Amino acid sequence: MEAAATQARRFEGPTHGPLWEMVSAASSCLTCNTCSSRCAVAGVHGFDPRKVVRLANLGREQEIIDSQWIWNCTVCGRCEVACPLGVDINKLVRSARGLRPRDKVPGVLHKGVAMCLERGNNLGIPKDEFIWLMGDLSEEMRNEGFGGFEVPIDKTGARLLLTVNSKEPSAEPDDMKFWWKIFHAAGESWTIPSENWEGVNWGLFTGDDEAMHTVVGRLVENYKKLEAKTLVLPE
Repeated sequence: MEAAATQARRFEGPTHGPLWEMVSAASSCLTCNTCSSRCAVAGVHGFDPRKVVRLANLGREQEIIDSQWIWNCTVCGRCEVACPLGVDINKLVRSARGLRPRDKVPGVLHKGVAMCLERGNNLGIPKDEFIWLMGDLSEEMRNEGFGGFEVPIDKTGARLLLTVNSKEPSAEPDDMKFWWKIFHAAGESWTIPSENWEGVNWGLFTGDDEAMHTVVGRLVENYKKLEAKTLVLPE
């Protein structure tokens, strides 16, 4: 009798929580596996986009929130493009991440968000060090045959406002020079802000909407202040 009662409760239907309610069309999932077949990280730590949707439908959202595998998702959107019913899987994953206590966000992601909010970039590179590096790389570019080259910092009225991935000035500075050589050869008008130049929004990846909006707002503020025409995110 107890087993029968358990089975009966199983088919009473899910108790939908706030996570399920955030996602459009989640209840329409056919478990057709199309999303998982398009996912580049399916199987890593047991991650499966279809599993995320089904657990949400069954009211087992805490299992999603507590799982490691939702952090393997790159939020690339391939699953959503493939889904025949338009289930918003990215939003489901991001919402679950946002419901995880911040001190339990894995790896360095939350620390990077906090650092970006405090210092303007994910790795906390000071403004004077960043400007010094731009000058040093400018000299390297001139020595490589790009006569008169100078990284334009805080140039007003440039056509392009360029953001930067903080890993580049920190560890891979030569990667920035590929862009600069193209701009130089094309005679392009461009600039890089001296502050809040971070182009990788870890608030987006951690489900921290407030931080995400703050970082985006800073980019927009730079864009307006410097009177640029186009915002470029090389990331």
